[in-house]
Amino acid sequence: MQLSAVDAEGQLTWMNALLRGFSAIENLPDGFPAVRYPHRSSVKVSAAHNRLGAWSVKTEIDRAPAGKLHGRTIAIKDNVFIAGVPLMNGSSILEGYVPPFDATLVTRILDAGGNIVGKAVCEAYCSSAGSHTSESGPVHNPHRYGYSSGGSSSGCGALVAAGEVDMAIGCDQGGSIRIPSSWCGIYGMKPTWGLVPYTGILGFDPILDHAGPMTATVEDNAVLLQVLAGADGLDPRQVNLRVGNYTGELGRDLKGLRIGVLAEGFGREESEPAVDSSVRATGQRLASLGAEIIPISVPLHSLGGAIMFGTVQSIVNAVLTTDGFGTGRHDVMVPSFLELQSRWRQRPDALPVTLKNSLLIAEFLRRECGFQIYAKCVNLIRQLRAAYDEALTHADLLLLPTTPMKAQPLPPANASTAVSLEAAYMNLGNTSAFNVTQHPAMSVPCGLVDGLPVGMMLVGRHWEEATIYRAAHALEQSGDWRSW
Repeated sequence: MQLSAVDAEGQLTWMNALLRGFSAIENLPDGFPAVRYPHRSSVKVSAAHNRLGAWSVKTEIDRAPAGKLHGRTIAIKDNVFIAGVPLMNGSSILEGYVPPFDATLVTRILDAGGNIVGKAVCEAYCSSAGSHTSESGPVHNPHRYGYSSGGSSSGCGALVAAGEVDMAIGCDQGGSIRIPSSWCGIYGMKPTWGLVPYTGILGFDPILDHAGPMTATVEDNAVLLQVLAGADGLDPRQVNLRVGNYTGELGRDLKGLRIGVLAEGFGREESEPAVDSSVRATGQRLASLGAEIIPISVPLHSLGGAIMFGTVQSIVNAVLTTDGFGTGRHDVMVPSFLELQSRWRQRPDALPVTLKNSLLIAEFLRRECGFQIYAKCVNLIRQLRAAYDEALTHADLLLLPTTPMKAQPLPPANASTAVSLEAAYMNLGNTSAFNVTQHPAMSVPCGLVDGLPVGMMLVGRHWEEATIYRAAHALEQSGDWRSW
């Protein structure tokens, strides 16, 4: 801009008037949700009591004396606000931050009598599908020490699979509930977008943000989702919700249920044949239980990962450019968190290798073609959603491997950038598409390959989580998946 002295004076006059207004509102209360159970404490976990590296802190929190979750122990992913309990989000940049209120889902768990016993380690800024990027160190797979538990809800998957908690709350922007569930051998549900309120949880682009249950059994998963689901009046992601009866389908047989085997989910470049075979065999097991198994093809699924990653500029805008919460949204925003998160600019080298990669890609795209790739991918999201919806007129559920491969060895501490990035992104091929299309998707353990779990993903129509639970429960009741 070229401003004359008169122009500049006029601009400054109005700017100063606005700034006086901002000063007047600076100290007004934010109106955060009230903390319903104020008596709580937290403590760091010693290495001797944290063999898998999965605990961030242990907690003791008051709760209702009875409810659907009474007697259940629960771990909360460390990108979720718990008032008075430190939040790190896997990064030293945020170390020492203490949220001022509870996430909606934390309050709902406590209201249901759930015993929140701690926070689970998550990957740095939740930006890795491996379990090697947290500032606290790698999270190990309970089935084989030295192997990845999957990410970014890495600690949640490990703690549930190891039997250290009954349940956990994970968050999923590209597979972060389902990938650890697949590699650790537990049940992980990414619900329909908006079904579980995201208030008080650190996220990415809001169209990707999902929170949901990770459990050792299907019934526990359904019970926990029943507690979590429903509008909170604060989360703008929650539009036209349809809350179901998630335990009501448990125990039903599979007669008349049509399950489509998604061709493009198998035989990928990165697929392990033994994993594909295990998932196909489980499809036949579902057929023996009464389901009708049919072939389904959605060609655009093969590009689902590319379409999802086309949102990278929006992710960088939310997480870094605007310091964690994005703009143009009506989320509950936390000025104290934004102030701390802004310090990444003084410590950019402390960002995880994955977020550096996203930052570099976003800036390259901006310089080369503005936001055209982002715009193209937003348009393609509608086409991809419609393609799955069309497939789901022929089938009640889609079936495919959650991850194309079983758990992989953790990269060494001195791994190159290339090796670390491969370990962070290699397993996203089947999961990430369903974040942008926002369909419910659940990872169900379905066997072992070389002693490591295999996950099968069941995908349903929007708001039809109960149908997924029906199939998963029948399969679970048919025998121990470890012996299949």
